[in-house]
Amino acid sequence: MELRARDHVRGLTAVLTVLSLALVFGAVLGAIPQGAIPQASDTVLNAIPHANAAISAVAIVTILAGVRFVRRGEIQKHQRMMLASFGLFATFLVLYLYKLVVKGTETFPGPESIYQFVYLPTLAIHILLAIVCIPLVYYVLLLALTRPISEIFDTQHSRFGRVAASLWLVSFVLGNVVYVLLYVVY
Repeated sequence: MELRARDHVRGLTAVLTVLSLALVFGAVLGAIPQGAIPQASDTVLNAIPHANAAISAVAIVTILAGVRFVRRGEIQKHQRMMLASFGLFATFLVLYLYKLVVKGTETFPGPESIYQFVYLPTLAIHILLAIVCIPLVYYVLLLALTRPISEIFDTQHSRFGRVAASLWLVSFVLGNVVYVLLYVVY
């Protein structure tokens, strides 16, 4: 019996989503022991938020370019941009989770009113969108990777892709707003 990924996109999406969210929540809740991964220098750890802000900015550009290319019918360019976006997202996530496990979360240094009415709502929406995006991005990615371009139009790829790209884009933008509040403004 041959197992084909294209026949199990929903199941693979579910498995990848559960594994990804388990890793993220494991890191956030401290379930991953700090000693289980190598310790970087403070210079490297302090550079990660800045690197991630740059990665997010590039991802915003690649997502927008991918949307533009697909609207123009330039499918291969769209495909390259969205694969680049996923690669940037994966890089961002690895760096973020590494810093989180090794150093923990950052404390907001600004005024309490900004913390309560700007920072926390922005962070909450960013996190919620990031969580919602994970299965959507996996689903459209797996549809795209398991079919020739000519067959993708017969799937839910474009329908879910529009939603995934929109939410993913907003999540990246809000992530950079959080970065600016933590590291630039305050």
